[in-house]
Amino acid sequence: MEKQMLDFTLVPGGLLLMLGYHIWLLFRILKHPNKTVIGLNSLCRRYWVRAMMEDVSKNGVLSVQTMRNSIMAPSVLASACIMLCSAIAVFMSGKYGDRSLGIVFGDKTPLSISIKCFAILVCFLTSFFMNVQSIRYFSLASILINVPLKKIPPHHHHSHNHLTVEYVGSVVNTGSYCWSLAQRAFYFSFPLFLWIFGPIPMFFSCIFLLLMLYLVDIRFQSGWPLGLSGLDEIHPATEDGGALTV
Repeated sequence: MEKQMLDFTLVPGGLLLMLGYHIWLLFRILKHPNKTVIGLNSLCRRYWVRAMMEDVSKNGVLSVQTMRNSIMAPSVLASACIMLCSAIAVFMSGKYGDRSLGIVFGDKTPLSISIKCFAILVCFLTSFFMNVQSIRYFSLASILINVPLKKIPPHHHHSHNHLTVEYVGSVVNTGSYCWSLAQRAFYFSFPLFLWIFGPIPMFFSCIFLLLMLYLVDIRFQSGWPLGLSGLDEIHPATEDGGALTV
């Protein structure tokens, strides 16, 4: 009973730490985008889309190659996720109820093992789904970014120019957000995998993962990177840490 209490205390504690961190990160992205890597990258992608669409005939090949390279990473990760899902499904369908590892602390019942494997399976399926959505948006952006704006009739050119650039920028950013969510779901499978060996490794892996994500998500330098001074013309409200328009 004492070992089962570890699952009832440490596992929810680790999950709450992960949830609280991502709620805080979402608040930072929406309110202070220039202080987070995700927010700054979003602004840079909008600036890049605007620069690529200024001269489609000159930048068309570069933009398509960039979108193609962006599709490769989600494709590889999606393939890995679906293979891991198949492996977990085979493991869950086998007879493992009588198997137990001596190094495991906590609940060792077949029901608990099924719950742990199912949680890992959900993470991989979520990562696979978000990777597919990322590929979908990047594929769409590779077409939209080459729209010949200069061939639009003059009486529609001014209105469609701003709308098309902003829409393509939002499509590219949506694909990147799906890719980031897919990575988060894949990362979250690591603590759940260690949960098989007990709640103690799972809890400490959550703390380690949060520290690593904090170093990746937060910018410690002040000011804009060199060469991005034109961002204040596109998003003037973000120079002082204002809200990010997604």
